[in-house]
Amino acid sequence: MTARHDTTGSEPHLGFVLPEAKPIPKKRLVIAAVILFVVLVIAFAYGYLPRRGKRAALEAAAESSQRALVRVEVISPKLGASDRALELPGTIQPLQVTMLFARASGFVRAFHADIGDRVKTGQLLAEIETPELDQELSQARAQLMQARASLAQAKANRKLAEANLGRARSLEPSGVVSRAELEQNEAQAQVGDANVSVADANVAAQQANIRRLEQLKAFSRVTAPFAGTITQRIVEVGALVTGGNAQPLFRLAALDPVRVFVQVPQDVAPSVRSGVSGNVTVREYPGKTFKGEVMRSAGALDEATRTMNTEIRVPNGDGALLPGMYAEVALTLPASHRVLELPATALMNDARGQHVGVVDGQRKLHLVPVVIERDNGATVDISSGLTGDEKVVKIGSAAFVEGMSVEVASPQADRH
Repeated sequence: MTARHDTTGSEPHLGFVLPEAKPIPKKRLVIAAVILFVVLVIAFAYGYLPRRGKRAALEAAAESSQRALVRVEVISPKLGASDRALELPGTIQPLQVTMLFARASGFVRAFHADIGDRVKTGQLLAEIETPELDQELSQARAQLMQARASLAQAKANRKLAEANLGRARSLEPSGVVSRAELEQNEAQAQVGDANVSVADANVAAQQANIRRLEQLKAFSRVTAPFAGTITQRIVEVGALVTGGNAQPLFRLAALDPVRVFVQVPQDVAPSVRSGVSGNVTVREYPGKTFKGEVMRSAGALDEATRTMNTEIRVPNGDGALLPGMYAEVALTLPASHRVLELPATALMNDARGQHVGVVDGQRKLHLVPVVIERDNGATVDISSGLTGDEKVVKIGSAAFVEGMSVEVASPQADRH
């Protein structure tokens, strides 16, 4: 097959012809534009206008809420009570207690007091028979008599030696007495003086021994060292006792007044001072209060319990309070610092802690953090955070916001 060539000078073609493009009618373009415009208007109406209306409603509501301020009642903090009541468990103990021992060895002859007896200072409690001590005392008195006789003999010998010395001195110049004899008489006189001194000291020693034995003999009478109650008698009549701390005879306790010991917690320990009131109650006497006061405290905390041992002294003339009793002690402790009292309703708690609402002069609300010293139930004591001059919102609310404007209620209007 032979290719054909165009001899007319026109451009070559591939053997097919493209159809001619027909122009779009103007009417269709106008209709499309109108439809697009309508769609945009509808979208605008359904999107922007509702949002605009909602925004306007929110703005109106906000403006309305600003016009309708929260109405609050404010109060001034009161100065809290200067004293604090604290109740603690305690144990009653004697004012003093001691075990009485025999100072002299022997046999118990008789008892003059028994358990439960109230005794006075110096009262005879028991007698001890001391046969061995009696013999020692008799021997010492005999030795004293012997020593006194020896002293008299020594004095006589000294007097004789002094007389011989005087004669020797008078005869020595005439040669009747030699110089050696004179010196011998002088030595004998000195020996006589020494013998008298020895005998005199021996007499003093025997007298001291007798006084010692007589003192031991006096210990055969067991007496009360202080007024109190016999709470225990250990031995019986006829028992052998030894001087010293081998075996006690009695247990004596002073019960008027009594001591009540309590353990004061660390947070109030600085307020415990001598003279602080302490009222004691026991279950055995319902409705009865025994008035006492703090006498002393340890002045240091126990490291294990973080408490301070404190003594309250309570009069016990009728003996109603017995050692070992469990007691409840109400201490009236002076406050260590100033506290302010507010109603418990004023307190607000959230994640930031405890705070109250304070209204300033421009009626703006501020949330002020506070520290609670004590919760009394209907009221709370504030230890820090307030000066006492603030206007505090009486009833707090979780809806309060820092800096919000509030309307302060008039007390006169509230009464009407």
